[in-house]
Amino acid sequence: MTEEKGRVNKYGMMSYDTRDLIVRDDIMAKAKELASLISTSEEVKQFQQAEEKIRNHERVQGLIAQMKKKQKEIVAFESFGNKAMVTKIEDEINDLQDEIDSIPLVTEFQQSQTDINYLLQLVVSVIRDTVSEKINVEAGSEAPPSKCGE
Repeated sequence: MTEEKGRVNKYGMMSYDTRDLIVRDDIMAKAKELASLISTSEEVKQFQQAEEKIRNHERVQGLIAQMKKKQKEIVAFESFGNKAMVTKIEDEINDLQDEIDSIPLVTEFQQSQTDINYLLQLVVSVIRDTVSEKINVEAGSEAPPSKCGE
C-alpha cells in the first residue's frame, strides 16, 4: 500500500507537491517513446549536423573565443568601475556577434534551433489542447469549486 503525501488545500481537495507525484508507468513509457521519436526527427538530425559544422568551423570558433575573452574583460573592468572600457568592449562584442551572425552556417544552425523549438512547442500545445478537451486545465492556479444552488 502506498502512502499519500498530499495535503488538503483550502478548498478541501487533495493537493500534491510535484516532487511527491508518481507518474504512471504507462504515461512515462509513452513520454519516453515520444522523446525518442522527436530525437530521431529530421529537425533534430539537421540541428546535430549544423552543430557539428559549427564545432569544426575555425572562424566561428575563433570569434566565439574572442567574445568569451571580451566578456571576461568586461567583468574585470566592471570590478574596477571603468564604465568607459565596459562600453567600448560591449561594442566590440556586438561587432563580433554581427560577424558571427553574418556567417551562413551560423544562420543555418540558428534556424535548426528555431525548428526544434517550434516542434517541441507544437507537441506541448497538442498535449495541452488534447487534455484540455477532457478537463479544464488552468495555468498553475487553484480555483475554488463552483457553488451549486446559488
